[in-house]
Amino acid sequence: MAAGTGGARSTLLGVLCGVGAGALWGLVFLAPELARAFSPLELTIGRYLCYGAISALLLAPRWKSITAHLSREAWIALVWLALAGNTLYFVLLANAVQIGGIAMASIVVGFLPVTVTVVGSRDHGAVSLARLAPSLLLCAAGVICIGWQAIASPGNTPLATRALGLACAFGALVSWSAFAVGNSRWLTRLDAVSAHDWNLLIGVVTGLQSLLLVPLALWQADAARSSAQWTTFLSVSLGVAVLASITGNALWNRMSRLLPLTLVGQMILFETLFALAYALVWEHRLPTVFESAAFVLMVAAVLSCLAAHRKPASADLAPLSEGAAH
Repeated sequence: MAAGTGGARSTLLGVLCGVGAGALWGLVFLAPELARAFSPLELTIGRYLCYGAISALLLAPRWKSITAHLSREAWIALVWLALAGNTLYFVLLANAVQIGGIAMASIVVGFLPVTVTVVGSRDHGAVSLARLAPSLLLCAAGVICIGWQAIASPGNTPLATRALGLACAFGALVSWSAFAVGNSRWLTRLDAVSAHDWNLLIGVVTGLQSLLLVPLALWQADAARSSAQWTTFLSVSLGVAVLASITGNALWNRMSRLLPLTLVGQMILFETLFALAYALVWEHRLPTVFESAAFVLMVAAVLSCLAAHRKPASADLAPLSEGAAH
């Protein structure tokens, strides 16, 4: 019973960390709208230079002791995780938001729970797809409801432009799916490095990648901005870096060590839910019938997934958190 209680507490803590990460990550969808005077590439550089600088300052006193535990393979993983989960992902997402709007971007990225859960179901000891089917179907139905109006009423936007925005959104989906799976698996392999320090290491590498993009941004820059626009840009960059990249990622990494990968995938739903909520506030309107239905369906999907991960009564003596090691 004690083991069962401990497993239940770990699951609850993991879910709460997932909700917190989703609430902070949902702010990322607003950033391209708040600083629309700047290109997606410039927004990416601004956000991740701040993220990298803050991460480097926090790691500086312990840099040698932490990096001593990193192998060459771990450094290679940091490079591709930083690219897939941060640099490339945010460039694609910012393009999708500025071209197709927050709703369209959140629709496509909202499929993350499905893609990550399907990949995670192949891990040893993971919950089978058969048991996850109700949750996946609810998730898919919720995402379809979210995007119905945006797809059915494209407005005056040219088809080619909508196609480009949609392609960027799907690119962001693939990029972050790869990050979510790879990051979760690496966290289980690094006993000597905390989840928080791993997040900061990714931040340092992401900051270095952003520096490499500065010449390209300077070459593309051709518009003069006012001091007010620059102030907004700097505020958004710093705010998203601290709230989403530092705090949100720390919560996500903590959650990734408490929950199995198939359940980790479902937690991404909260990013979509909060992104939609922020979009409604930004647009000063109430949710439509389809959007309301999406909220209900997505919450039901998470609850269904939680139920699928509960052990049968005959297995109460087994550790309930064994899936977190995948």
